[in-house]
Amino acid sequence: MAPPFDGKFLLETSENFEEFMKALGVGIMLRKLGSSSKPTVEFSVGDDGTWVMKTVSTLKTTEVKFKLGEEITETTLDGRECKTVFTLEGNKLTQMQNALKGKSAKYVREFNDNEMITIAECDGVVSKRTYKRQ
Repeated sequence: MAPPFDGKFLLETSENFEEFMKALGVGIMLRKLGSSSKPTVEFSVGDDGTWVMKTVSTLKTTEVKFKLGEEITETTLDGRECKTVFTLEGNKLTQMQNALKGKSAKYVREFNDNEMITIAECDGVVSKRTYKRQ
């Protein structure tokens, strides 16, 4: 049985995140702010299959609503417009961001009972961020 996806997750560790943001083309000021931020990511899944992913940080709060397998238009924290699709396989939620301008990225979030591990990739640059369930 898959662990629950609903819940709040607080960033605990971050590896290579600034280099990942650099690969995306994020400017130095936003990279420095993003690297020092400890965001909370909150997931909820509605009865109708709509997921909500809310990210709260000192920089900004964003909310993305989606259904698995359906393309949405997303504006990222760094301002990229993307056509994004989320898919679920077991306990892994994959987010494919296809940028209309700029760089595309892939995020794989693996959930277990007490944490969420996010692997982000852009142009071969990989970042790993571990969040503890609150």
